[in-house]
Amino acid sequence: MSFLNQLKFQASVAQQESSTNLAELQANIRVTESAARVVWSYISELSKQLAIISPTGPALAIDTKKPWPAMKLVDFRYDARKKKIQEPGLSQEVYDYVAMGWRSVPREGSPLSESVNVNFPPELERVQNRLTAGNVKYERLEVRHPEKGTLQAYRFQYTTEARSSITITMHHAKAELVFRLVGLQGFGVQTVTYPAHQVSNDLMDELAKLIVGQASRFG
Repeated sequence: MSFLNQLKFQASVAQQESSTNLAELQANIRVTESAARVVWSYISELSKQLAIISPTGPALAIDTKKPWPAMKLVDFRYDARKKKIQEPGLSQEVYDYVAMGWRSVPREGSPLSESVNVNFPPELERVQNRLTAGNVKYERLEVRHPEKGTLQAYRFQYTTEARSSITITMHHAKAELVFRLVGLQGFGVQTVTYPAHQVSNDLMDELAKLIVGQASRFG
């Protein structure tokens, strides 16, 4: 075989591999977009219904000695963003992510102004992580000895109002959907990945149960 024929053979193999990869990507895009449409339809409708219901929120506390009042979930918002996939032989607009967010506020009355003092590093980190995860408005102050001026503790002044969210990101190349759940069960962040072909209304029902505090198999 001449050198030119060798190059022709290599080019033919590369072209076949490229065609195969493109076909696989297109198949993954199709199944991922199908799942994205399920998610978008479900989230948009769920948000509208929960905004009417104002379901009971989870039990919250920055410090175990000072639990928050009974909470409710309000101000549900939802959104979606798209992007364009550009590959050789392919140009397609697809879903980038679908998101829903809401607030947790006291079921009765207005949010309260509270504070907690912490003086040990593990507790300091735990309190600050909870405040950050819940998007709680707070101010951190230094508590010093009145005479010596030495640092005795940190005081966190905060308001009993938190924010939670769900962001579902589409990974078309892998045919996966990544669910990032913030503040669904207390002040925590959870990330769960599902193959696109497993994303259905039944799965979204389980996610909805998780939001309203019912027993759920999600994740």
